Amino acid sequence: MGITVQTRNDGAQLKRRRALVAGSVGNFIEWYEFGVYGFFATIIASNFFSADGSGDLESLIKTYASFALAFFRPVGAALFGRLGDRIGRRPTLVIVLLLMSGATTLIGVLPTYESVGILAPLLLTVLRILQGLSAGGEFGGAVSVMTEFAPPGRRGLYGSWQSFTVALGLLAGAGIAALLATVLDSGQLNDWGWRIPFLLALPMGLVALWLRLRLEETPSFERARAVQSEPTVDAATPVVQPTVGETARAILLGIGRLMGWSAAGYTFLVVMPTYLQSSLNATFHQALVASVLANAGFAVTIPLAGGLSDRIGRRAVMLTGTVLILVLALPLLNVLQNEQTSLTAKGFAVFAAGAAVGLVAGPGPAMLSEMFPTSVRYTGLGLAYSLSNAVFSGCAGLIITWLIKETSNLDIPAYFVMATCAVSAIALSTLRGNAHKRALVD
Repeated sequence: MGITVQTRNDGAQLKRRRALVAGSVGNFIEWYEFGVYGFFATIIASNFFSADGSGDLESLIKTYASFALAFFRPVGAALFGRLGDRIGRRPTLVIVLLLMSGATTLIGVLPTYESVGILAPLLLTVLRILQGLSAGGEFGGAVSVMTEFAPPGRRGLYGSWQSFTVALGLLAGAGIAALLATVLDSGQLNDWGWRIPFLLALPMGLVALWLRLRLEETPSFERARAVQSEPTVDAATPVVQPTVGETARAILLGIGRLMGWSAAGYTFLVVMPTYLQSSLNATFHQALVASVLANAGFAVTIPLAGGLSDRIGRRAVMLTGTVLILVLALPLLNVLQNEQTSLTAKGFAVFAAGAAVGLVAGPGPAMLSEMFPTSVRYTGLGLAYSLSNAVFSGCAGLIITWLIKETSNLDIPAYFVMATCAVSAIALSTLRGNAHKRALVD
């Protein structure tokens, strides 16, 4: 009997490990590509759009290419979320991975504007749209897998792996960009070197596919499917079927709880390098170091915050992080703006900014998962996350750049983050203090 119990425990533990790795690997690839595209954006623009950008059609395509990823994420979340709630998390995540890896790899072999003219930016836009769709479908499925496989009392830690791989993916993208910029001259980098990071998505994708094909369906989905097909199997735990209105309200509340995370994360981790160069006259190298430090601070706190939220609750940890961002955003930005401040102090400032965002991002996935029953979990949490990011991350760069230009106020990034965090603090205060102790709703 003892051997049988031990074997079952070992088997359950193996399934959980596979769920963590298989769930997070696709997210790593997604954010690796996101970081790479951002670092090589100017080179990509020079290769895929007309030299002077004078044509109206070229300008229009360039605009749509820039916004394609953010706009199509909610579409992907709805499309793949519905599929994942119907046929299962595992097969849907396999489809999403194939789409994501394939589109990213194809960017690495696309002909340039010089070779095929207007067809080049059109093809790039199509692939960015496919990336946006797949990115929208990745979060909901990955978080569902991680949290539905998580043992009791560890959903926060398991879910934090989603956010942790965001940091790892961005750091990997920054590392590849820095390495190529070091070993290649500018001519080589512009001609063919920029293609290497995108082509690396192929071997990454094959490894991720192998991992996901070995993944089993989650216990929550299997249980819900069994009860739906044979209601008499487990009448004691009926499957919850929320109305469209109830799901929509939960999604809107989720957006409110996430908007500070979305705005602060994108501003401090993605927009900050551009801001440092365009507004504070930092060099590319300084901006790259700042990005690495911010993402390092982000990565360090995520698993700690996720694990802590399993002990004291999601509300306490996420509210603490949100309030810290709200209070520290302006002082930290002023440290960067002050020319008399040492590089060490500035490095600590960007590290602290990333760490504060990590306090929110760590428990965030588990918090979202606990808001929705199994029948709509993939769709609900995916839409809440993607819509929040589309509005408060995808538009952050545009909003901040435009406001700085109009007002000449270099504190705009801090005000943008503070405003969104104020709303999130109110929304997070509605969280139940013991929600982390309750079982997920089937």
